[in-house]
Amino acid sequence: MSATRPSTSVHLCWLFVALACRETPGRPTPVELGPDAAPPPWQATVKAPTPPRGMVWVPEGALVAGTPEGRVPRLADQEMPGQQIVLRGFFMDMFAHPNEEGAIPRTGVKHAEAEALCAEQGKRLCSELEWERACKGPENSTYEYGDRYRADVCSTGRSPRMLPNGYRQGCRSEFGVRDMHGGVWEWTSSRWGRGGDPKLVALRGGNGEAGDLVGRCANATPRAPNSASPTVGFRCCMGELNEARVAVPVDRGKALDARPQVEPSVALRLEAIVPEEVIGALEGYGRWHPTALWDWRPISNTRFLVGSGCAEGARAQRCGVLVAEVVGGQSQFMAWVWSGLWPATVRLATDTRSRLWVYGGDRTSQLRQAVWFEAGRLRLGEVQRRFSPASEWKVRPARASDDGAALADPVH
Repeated sequence: MSATRPSTSVHLCWLFVALACRETPGRPTPVELGPDAAPPPWQATVKAPTPPRGMVWVPEGALVAGTPEGRVPRLADQEMPGQQIVLRGFFMDMFAHPNEEGAIPRTGVKHAEAEALCAEQGKRLCSELEWERACKGPENSTYEYGDRYRADVCSTGRSPRMLPNGYRQGCRSEFGVRDMHGGVWEWTSSRWGRGGDPKLVALRGGNGEAGDLVGRCANATPRAPNSASPTVGFRCCMGELNEARVAVPVDRGKALDARPQVEPSVALRLEAIVPEEVIGALEGYGRWHPTALWDWRPISNTRFLVGSGCAEGARAQRCGVLVAEVVGGQSQFMAWVWSGLWPATVRLATDTRSRLWVYGGDRTSQLRQAVWFEAGRLRLGEVQRRFSPASEWKVRPARASDDGAALADPVH
């Protein structure tokens, strides 16, 4: 049998393939990225080390420590303002000591005892920023399960209960650490770096009636290291300690300070953030304009502008107080309080700097309403017509302002 000669069409096919494999003019040639363009090490694909029994690996990464300004709830005198800190990887116990699923966490130990019990296992107490990193996970969420508060997940919003480890199945972080809230408070290796007694130690986790506040990964509380409590336990970490610490400079300032005058630029800023609900209620009376201004510092590192003014109509005026928080040089609306027909006077409560009294009046009597600060929010009390200084403790909440909404006008 004679050999078959390749056809012309086959030769052309191979020619097209060869041309297609050649570099096309004008097409960029792939280049190898230099070290400056490499991703951060915590974004690179690295095989995680095998954790010891009962522990999880928390990889190297960036922690957004504390709570950014303008986000609530937030404790500005206790938390860092969302500062990014890179931590090395470390191992952490999955549960509170004795770190066994089904076991009741051990409590009633002093700080030194907790350190010793960790050391017996070749471990150490976790720093409070390591604890926060393990809780927030790779996405730096507010709670271990996400950014939206859910009381049922970790059984928060009540006094700590000594439930068995693992009882709250959904209460776990993205790294796999479990039961960080809803049960015991936990000793850390960190001193309380927020001013005050330098001997105090930071606790993390725990529970409390204000579940959306206490249940956050950023929440902490101080405790004397030689104290022991049935609601305080601990969990251990392993690996080189991350030395980064919580640092919160304290800017306290005067609690309530009246300004000698209202600068036109400040007045314009406040007028620009009057809510639509209030503008609608003032229809026919003109524009509200602040004529008195106070700086209010309910806690350290937090400042509000309190403006009192009226809108004047043909025969009468309607008056009120606007409260705005100063964040990054900008004024953000927080609350509105009607003061009736009188320009409001503002006074600080006698028992705490975190509460103001707004005084006004109408044709029948003087009026008073409380405004108090709580974890980054403002709350309003009921309008009072009959009162005395001795009645200040009788402050009942009204229909107000978790979301900063203005109240309907209670007086005419």
